[in-house]
Amino acid sequence: MSRVPDEADALLSELAAYACDYEPRDAEAFATARECLFDSLACALLAGADPDCRRVLAAPAEGFEVRDGLRPPGATRALDPVAAAFDLGTRIRWLDFNDTWLAAEWGHPSDNLGGLLAAALLAARRGPAPSVRDLLGAMIKAYEIQGGLALGNALNEAGLDHVVFVRVATALAAGALLGAERAQLLAAAAHAWVDGGPLRVYRHAPDAGPRKGWAAGDATARGLWLALLALRGEPGCPHALSTPVWGFRDALLRGREPVLARPLGEYVMPNVLFKVAFPAEFHGQTAVEAALRLHPRVQGRWEAIESIRIETQRPALRIIHKPGPLRNPADRDHSIDYMVAVALLRGALESADYGDAGAADPRIDALRARMEVVENPEFTRAYYDPARRAIPNAMRIRFADGTATERVAIDYPLGHRRRRAEARPLLREKFRSAAEPALGRERCTRLLALLDDPALDTLPITTFADQFRGQ
Repeated sequence: MSRVPDEADALLSELAAYACDYEPRDAEAFATARECLFDSLACALLAGADPDCRRVLAAPAEGFEVRDGLRPPGATRALDPVAAAFDLGTRIRWLDFNDTWLAAEWGHPSDNLGGLLAAALLAARRGPAPSVRDLLGAMIKAYEIQGGLALGNALNEAGLDHVVFVRVATALAAGALLGAERAQLLAAAAHAWVDGGPLRVYRHAPDAGPRKGWAAGDATARGLWLALLALRGEPGCPHALSTPVWGFRDALLRGREPVLARPLGEYVMPNVLFKVAFPAEFHGQTAVEAALRLHPRVQGRWEAIESIRIETQRPALRIIHKPGPLRNPADRDHSIDYMVAVALLRGALESADYGDAGAADPRIDALRARMEVVENPEFTRAYYDPARRAIPNAMRIRFADGTATERVAIDYPLGHRRRRAEARPLLREKFRSAAEPALGRERCTRLLALLDDPALDTLPITTFADQFRGQ
């Protein structure tokens, strides 16, 4: 039996202990995890139709074939487990339509599902197949680790990308699914921190590009690989965070100590945010809702608009206010200005609107040129208040004749915990619209019935995954 080092970094020890020993039990967390599982797979099925996504998906090297590989949902061929994690993680994240967590750091907890499902399918090859409930429990842990780290550590302030936390969370939760002991989990987590952090450069102008679509697949696949190495006996670096000069704290966080802002439990999963109605970066979701409400007031009056004032929170101002040229879909879907302009013009917002054909409408840039995006300090306070977790935006449009629309302010987006009942039917419709074209109406109907069936918990993960194989 491997032994936990006596003087390991406290944070590494706490993460490993949670992943190894904690047993999720909260009924709301499990119910939300079910919806996250189905919603994530809906996102994966939708992305499978995107040619740019298919271009980067994992595939065996030319002339080689993987025998006895895994077939993750949506994949057209058997893949090595780590490649399967990349494939599914990339599909889930590609359209920016998967669940979200906002805190000091931002991210998408379902980014971990690629590595977790691959780990569960691999575990089924080595012994009794894990159940869907086992996978849901692993998801609760991964969401808690990623979200818990995001609450207290703003990687973005050091120029690093949030997928660092995906890699750490997958290494721990996937390792636990595969039966790793606490010392092995500590080693896997340590290596995930030693890997350092991708730069956020691919999420921002002038280099925003498609890597932000596969960065999550890369991180969850890497996390699974590190867990597999630890299971083989690879020792870790128990002082990966704290070693002076060379550790993560000094080398990458400018001396700031990585922390957990609250004890690990089952806080994140029930509070996760779903993208329900449209694929838009979450800090701008309520702005898009406001624009959709104002669409009837401005339809046909585009030339008469003098100004569009958007009040937002500080993170949105920093991340998604982009007044300059937007070069590609990855740039546009992280621009509050672009999202609002499309919603005002069309009364809708879809993934295709971010493509070059959608962006060719000259009215979009004409409206963007008339926008003023400002921070509302009260919105920022509501955003950071842990009791509210609001994501407010407000909008008012003024016309050249001196008239103006009402000020539309929305605190909580449709996917927020406070609007779960309103969102639930739309989440099911989102799944249906993704699954029917890929799987057929009959199988889609069976899967939706399974979502609400207690028998889902006891279903072997292999049986569940087989339901998502293409027609």
